[in-house]
Amino acid sequence: MNDLDQLNGYFFEDLKVGQSAVFGKTITEADILMFAGVSGDTNPVHLNEEFGKRGMFKGRIAHGMLSASLISTVIGTKLPGPGGIYVSQNLRFKAPVRIGDTVLAKVEITELFPEKKRAAFKTTCTVGETVVIDGDAVIMIPARGK
Repeated sequence: MNDLDQLNGYFFEDLKVGQSAVFGKTITEADILMFAGVSGDTNPVHLNEEFGKRGMFKGRIAHGMLSASLISTVIGTKLPGPGGIYVSQNLRFKAPVRIGDTVLAKVEITELFPEKKRAAFKTTCTVGETVVIDGDAVIMIPARGK
């Protein structure tokens, strides 16, 4: 085993259907401003309270992709962790996220594809009991010794 192997998350052979992992984060004003800067998405519904109040959500909301990026955090750091590579991600945005909300991102393995060393995941983000995003992903996972 070389030193780089120690950076790897789970190997494909270590995975089982039903395995899950979570990551939680409270969304701040700074998160929204930094995400707007990095992504270039300066839609005023995210940045201007007065504009937001005139819309359907009656105030500012966080970028949907900011919350969705927490799914990537779980996949890249926990399950499968370092070495996992996105193949696809489908998202359905169900409810808004606001400054001060704590988003809990969860991924759960729903199917394994041994011939391709890939896994299908159910992906969700919740704020309390409210599902704000649901979806599914396929991730390519390194095999042990490869």
